[in-house]
Amino acid sequence: MDLSRKVFDDVSQMIGSPGNPTPLLRLRRLPLRGSGEILAKLEWMNPFGSIKDRTAKFLLEGLQRDGRIAGKRIVEPTSGNTGIALAALSNIIGLPCTITIPSGAPEEKIALLRLLGAEVWPTPDDLCPVDHPKDGAIALARTFVTSEATRDRYVMPNQYENPDNVRAHYETTGPEIWEQTEGKVTHFFAGYGTCGTITGVAKYLKEKKPDVQVVAIEPERGHRLSGLKNFEESRTPGILDRSLVDKTVRVSDTHAYRTTIRLAREESLLAGPSTGAIVWAALQENLPPGTVSVCISPDNAFKYVSFLAEYVAGDGVPEVSLTA
Repeated sequence: MDLSRKVFDDVSQMIGSPGNPTPLLRLRRLPLRGSGEILAKLEWMNPFGSIKDRTAKFLLEGLQRDGRIAGKRIVEPTSGNTGIALAALSNIIGLPCTITIPSGAPEEKIALLRLLGAEVWPTPDDLCPVDHPKDGAIALARTFVTSEATRDRYVMPNQYENPDNVRAHYETTGPEIWEQTEGKVTHFFAGYGTCGTITGVAKYLKEKKPDVQVVAIEPERGHRLSGLKNFEESRTPGILDRSLVDKTVRVSDTHAYRTTIRLAREESLLAGPSTGAIVWAALQENLPPGTVSVCISPDNAFKYVSFLAEYVAGDGVPEVSLTA
């Protein structure tokens, strides 16, 4: 691997790291004139298209470190991105992969999982929920590693409870943000999902600068923001450290999708709806000059075309008619 010339020996080496950070993009048009600086960390520049590439890499390395992976098949519940990255990385090391995913996930994510050769189990949210009505995929994955018939053949990284998820962001995403902002970051915005990102980055940044404000974004009940969690309908992940979160902002689908469209049309940024939710929350703070806010942009718009289509269906209609 030669980072100076961007020559890699395998695609996993392209995953973001302090020596090869994902970009920060300064938003120029959405923030109000005279407000603080807002930077989007473009995690979809990772090779498999999301921030979950980091998580999957650390989860698999952890299983190998602990000697839990030999002769096993991976099984993992996911809203899509972690599963895509796990399937891709499993291909590199020749490991079979089974993914349970909510049946309401974007069809693009399910197609990508199948493209990568994963065994895919689209799962109704209410299928034997563990603690909450939206945890069906988690419950199904757990049966693979607890059932007497299958438990010796499967291993579950369990991103919701695994400290290696937090470690991925404590060791990479957090240090990248600190170095890229030259320590000037004052606010960090990220969504509630598996909570590895917000916990790991917040821990690192607050160790460096205790007054950094960490703002969590939570969707409304019944949302369509894949990858984000509302903890009234989903179980709170064990790896979330709430003591690191200074404020939680609830965001509606409408605000998230409208901001996603604004990002595309005003910043030429083809980000996914969770980015729209996170940036909307940052804009509402209307922070003063001198502040530096970093918003995680977890993935891009291409995995959500089927979801975005309904919001733009009436746009782009020709305003003139052509006659012969």
